[in-house]
Amino acid sequence: MSEEKVPATEANEVVDVDERQSYELAFHVLPTVAEGEVAQVFQSIKDLVTKNGGEIFDEEEAKRFDLAYEIVKHLEGKNRRFSSAYFGWVRFKAESGAVQALTEEVDGRSDILRSLLIRLTKAEEAHPFRFHEALGKSRVETVAVEESDKKLELKTENEEEAEVDAEEIDEALEKSEA
Repeated sequence: MSEEKVPATEANEVVDVDERQSYELAFHVLPTVAEGEVAQVFQSIKDLVTKNGGEIFDEEEAKRFDLAYEIVKHLEGKNRRFSSAYFGWVRFKAESGAVQALTEEVDGRSDILRSLLIRLTKAEEAHPFRFHEALGKSRVETVAVEESDKKLELKTENEEEAEVDAEEIDEALEKSEA
């Protein structure tokens, strides 16, 4: 009879802090919540995360903004439409078992319009998207084109440089689309 031996590391398996998954909980707070109370709602969300075993490592405080489309939520026996909300997010590390309980608790809150919990990739974890900073940046950028920029340099297969007129490229593209 063969006897299998389990390595000691597997027998006494301990979840390492680094083995926990990284998550982001993004949420919209109802615009009917007074502006002074939004910070309390944000803190209560963070408290829910830590209560469920999460360790917060990044956050963006909830701030008001206009939604891209109206969201309908059933409140107090009526369907109510909202065109703005306070948006914020919290990033944390937790065991996967704690995520379900956290999601249910957030979904059951009457002051949250909508929420989304996602697992982060390593790249997303390393480079968080700052929503409110991005809203403040200009979306249109004016670029001045100088006369010398009208020629494009292209490399041929022989690595020789050739100058091509921008108009010639446009004409070639038009012919290939036809």
